[in-house]
Amino acid sequence: MKITDVKVFHDYLNGVIEGKDVKKSTKPYASAKTFYKSVDSSIEDDCVMYEVYTYEHDGLNYGLTVMQPVCVNGECNMTRGHFHDDLDCDEIYCGMGGEGLLLLMDEDYHCYAEKVKCGSVHYIDGHLAHRLINTGNEEFKVQCMWPANAGHDYECVEKHPFTARVFKENNEIRIEEDE
Repeated sequence: MKITDVKVFHDYLNGVIEGKDVKKSTKPYASAKTFYKSVDSSIEDDCVMYEVYTYEHDGLNYGLTVMQPVCVNGECNMTRGHFHDDLDCDEIYCGMGGEGLLLLMDEDYHCYAEKVKCGSVHYIDGHLAHRLINTGNEEFKVQCMWPANAGHDYECVEKHPFTARVFKENNEIRIEEDE
């Protein structure tokens, strides 16, 4: 019997995925400004808002998002958010560290959220747009698994943004909903 070394390693303690086939993307504030209600001139353009590690193998993606505890004029740090190109492709998120919200929006643009913390598991129906929001004071880490053919439809969310925004004031969470 042949025993091989692992090709990809998820370092749960340090919160990264490593391996020659792992892709890492970084989202600096300069590329994230349009996500927020307003621009915060006190945040440097090169400030890292979040990083995404992705490993694809045989049609399945495994990933990790690591979000910084940054607020933009009081609005909690968030990912870009998206629907899937193929709405029949579902996704699983697992909380790995920190705390936050999984903001979900249906095709009629109604939003609701689930609390995410270390150990929580979240099923995301493919017909829901989804975005992560760091509501805590430390890095927020979320593991995810989804079919490689799901794709990402960012344009729909840009045309019809999420109808809820999450702010933190004096360590208290406040939700603003569009009417």
